[in-house]
Amino acid sequence: MSQKRLGFFTRLLDKTGPQQRYRLALEQIQHAERHGFATAWIAQHHFHEHEGGLPSPLVFLAWAAAQTRRIRLGTAIITLPLENALRVAEDTAVLDLLAQGRLEIGLGSGGTPSSFLPFGLNIDQRGAVFSEHLQVLLHAWNGDTLGHADNRLYPAAPQLASRVWIATFSVEGAARAGQAGQGLMLSRTQPRPHHQPQLALDAIQNPMIDAYLAALPAGVAPRILASRTAFVSDSRQQARALALAGLSSQAQQYRAAGHQVAGDTLDDYIAAFDVHLGTADDVSSSLAADSTLLRATDISFQVHSIDPPHQDILRSIELIASEVSPALGWTTAPSTVAQETPA
Repeated sequence: MSQKRLGFFTRLLDKTGPQQRYRLALEQIQHAERHGFATAWIAQHHFHEHEGGLPSPLVFLAWAAAQTRRIRLGTAIITLPLENALRVAEDTAVLDLLAQGRLEIGLGSGGTPSSFLPFGLNIDQRGAVFSEHLQVLLHAWNGDTLGHADNRLYPAAPQLASRVWIATFSVEGAARAGQAGQGLMLSRTQPRPHHQPQLALDAIQNPMIDAYLAALPAGVAPRILASRTAFVSDSRQQARALALAGLSSQAQQYRAAGHQVAGDTLDDYIAAFDVHLGTADDVSSSLAADSTLLRATDISFQVHSIDPPHQDILRSIELIASEVSPALGWTTAPSTVAQETPA
């Protein structure tokens, strides 16, 4: 068996209002915990409800921490250029105490240009501001003085520096994360080079892993999280029917952003967006062909941009844990469903 930490990821995109989105996301995280998932990850998005439903991930995770026991809780990601880094340091320090040490912190520079404007920035500044804010965050967690000899982070949180994950699309970004001894977060899909529109995702991400591992200091254990879109159903026909609307919408958005999407059939979209879809056997087979996953220490599964109904998400979580994971030789924590079922 291969030791992989299995994760559930959500952008909180259930087709309902915000309060209900938050309730359903919590139910999905609790369901993942019951079925042996090791981690749950949530995204942060500002303003654009069709990209993501949550601008305040640490607030949500504090609520989730109070209603879960074992599952680790992570951000994937906090858009650090748009945050006050000292407030992130303080909030994560408090949250990790409330969560009894279960917090993981994924950080990134962001990707929606219009979201930067209300914060007094433009997207061209994101790389420099991200680096600046990351250093402030690390200094605060490490207990350095902050602006005055009397000022240090309270509560102290030196443990959090070793739980940072960096999201990147580039070999250079992966090397920087490795050099710093941080975790590497790989996306579920990413745009292909214009001259190689059919390039496989693992052909893009394996060089990133190579650069990360080469830069990692001696003695530091690698942390490589690969996010993947996987929707598992008892019926292949049902899975495909539920996927068509969401993937069609994703294709439209990609084209509007200037990216190439070859073809207009569901199978074209499945290939273009690296979707693993169908029965447990179908998904196990397609995941087995993804060589990136052999090198990942962590794998987080999401249903975006299929975004099926809530009950189908819960069933997909169950099937990933009970059928897909064992078929691929991955271990999960024992399910607690039987123990928690009322008599």
